[in-house]
Amino acid sequence: MALTHAWHDMRDEMHDLATFNRVDAARQAYLGLWATFIAVPLLFGLDKLFGFMTDNWEGYLATWANDVLPGTASDAVMWFGIIELALAACVALVPRVGGDLFALWMLLGACSLFAIDGMAHLAIGVLALGLCALAMARMSTAYHHTEPAHRAPGEAV
Repeated sequence: MALTHAWHDMRDEMHDLATFNRVDAARQAYLGLWATFIAVPLLFGLDKLFGFMTDNWEGYLATWANDVLPGTASDAVMWFGIIELALAACVALVPRVGGDLFALWMLLGACSLFAIDGMAHLAIGVLALGLCALAMARMSTAYHHTEPAHRAPGEAV
């Protein structure tokens, strides 16, 4: 039942993306962030699994992170790709929670990047993505279409 409601809510969001110019500016901002934070983890996750943009994701993993995680850096990158695909689905279906989880994921990624020489500029960009994901999550409380709660007949609104 919850998945049906999530699918209906997402269908409404996609309709608003298709009629973007007829939606108020604040909702346009939310929809732009929502679509971005579905696309970013989806593309990064697919690339970590199939390597169509880069084949060196292991170079973005700090030595301390590789030492803490079980397996090799390649194993970690594969799992990161799966996590990012799950994050894309979470943002698509439940943007309030998905945005917060994606922001946390970006914070963890920035911590790894700050530990690698010459990657501080990327870490700052990753932190900025995380802050934007938090903004999208907060905006979703006002702009994400949801089904009205089911009420018993005669129950006060």
